[in-house]
Amino acid sequence: MTEGAGLRAGDLPDDLTAAEAGMWQAFRNGSLYDLSAGDPVVDDPHGGHPWGPERTVRARIVAWLLLDGPPALAGRVSSLKLAGVQISGTLDLAGGTVAPYVEMRGCRFEREIRVPEAHFTTVRLVDCSVPRLEAARVRTEGDLHLPRCRFLGGIRLTDAHIGTDLMLNQAVVHRDRSGRSIAADGMTVGQDLQAEMLESHGEVSLRSATVGVSLSLRGARLANPYARLALNAPQLTVERTLYLTPAGVGGQALSGTTPAQGTRIQRFECRGGVRLDDGRFGDAVDFEQAGFALTDEQELSLRRVQTPELRFLGERPQRGRVVLSGARIGTLVDRAGAWPGPGSLHMGGFAYESLVPQGPFPLDTRLEWVAAATAEYNPEPYERLAAVLRSAGEDEDAREVLLAKQRRRRETLPLAAKLWGYAQDVTVAYGYRPGRAAVWMAVLWAAGAWAFAHAEHPPVKPGEHPAWDPALFTLDLLLPVIDLGQAGQWQLRGGWQWLAAVMIMLGWVLATTVAAGATRLLRRN
Repeated sequence: MTEGAGLRAGDLPDDLTAAEAGMWQAFRNGSLYDLSAGDPVVDDPHGGHPWGPERTVRARIVAWLLLDGPPALAGRVSSLKLAGVQISGTLDLAGGTVAPYVEMRGCRFEREIRVPEAHFTTVRLVDCSVPRLEAARVRTEGDLHLPRCRFLGGIRLTDAHIGTDLMLNQAVVHRDRSGRSIAADGMTVGQDLQAEMLESHGEVSLRSATVGVSLSLRGARLANPYARLALNAPQLTVERTLYLTPAGVGGQALSGTTPAQGTRIQRFECRGGVRLDDGRFGDAVDFEQAGFALTDEQELSLRRVQTPELRFLGERPQRGRVVLSGARIGTLVDRAGAWPGPGSLHMGGFAYESLVPQGPFPLDTRLEWVAAATAEYNPEPYERLAAVLRSAGEDEDAREVLLAKQRRRRETLPLAAKLWGYAQDVTVAYGYRPGRAAVWMAVLWAAGAWAFAHAEHPPVKPGEHPAWDPALFTLDLLLPVIDLGQAGQWQLRGGWQWLAAVMIMLGWVLATTVAAGATRLLRRN
């Protein structure tokens, strides 16, 4: 019987093989059609053991069932559920509408699956061997599950629309001819995108993709030694959290949960650049224990990223650059050992509202962090850090940061301005330690009073002078503008005259630096 004839009566087509006839009847019954041999070695879809015709069905018959299959038996719902089946030829459902539920476990496809612009309810391929999945602009009302599958020629999901979850847990995906393992630019996932312990050999491209809940790459291993990027996801939108964190290995922990204590874990590892520029993440971006192996030309780029929380808790990249320029973060959770050294960190325009360090992160180390991000003097990172510390009630630390800013700025000034800067630093620490002025004044006053107590001091006008008071005389010299009636009443000669001049000069320097520091403080406030 030819295709399309007599199917509504439930007749079998004449040219079906025994394996295909069994699949046909299982489809009408909605039951599992399992051709597994019961031997794990033989049944491994990724192994080299051949599967004969007794386990093989033609892709054309599978497509016939899915697009225009026979009616279900009375009281049953037709669905295609296969296990241990080999599909020969190219499964081509391009542009079709597939109403039945589709589930294949441990199956082997001889050629690629082509479903561009097709419409499904739910599709689950579990532990299948697929040369390539071509699914641009595919739509599913429910899930698209591809866990533990192996794709030798990549996956294309460009502009796909997944109604609920997309699952790629433990999948192994190799690159296609363009160098991409997963091409999913413009894809929309209604709920979670889970790619935990994914193994990717090529570029994972998620440009302008949208994920309705969370995107989990826990324990994933991304490698692209052929090009600059291993994860290329600019303008990615994730409504909740992006996880690049460890995953439990061999346990029964639920997907998306933190592995229990004592569970062997596999951390997220990436050999190649990561690009998350202009991304929007509703809850957080989490890099806990993540490892990045970069070349000198590659970057972990988060330019203009916006998220309420960034958890930068991975391993320090030994090469390459970390770029946070223009990023807007609510809370920065980090640790000192996660950040790269000078020249490898760029934070121009990086804004954050609070800091939550994990482990020791003293202020000196935090200042080194800022200095590492500014090869040339830039006041913005210092002022941002000071503002965050001040808002957290750490006023003393905030002043230390602003003092470090002035010292860094001083190194860019000409010699005369640099010397004046040193004077301000030594005397009042650029106004951030005003108590120093009182100390200097007390030291100079005491030293001057002791010295002038031994000086000869004939009066300028005999009989018209106050009583000699070396302490008051010294104070009159040190205080500019204010006249205490001592400095102009006595004649000093030789070295004492030079000492008086030095005291006057030091008084003016001290007063000027205090005024400059006060002005700086008032301007800041």
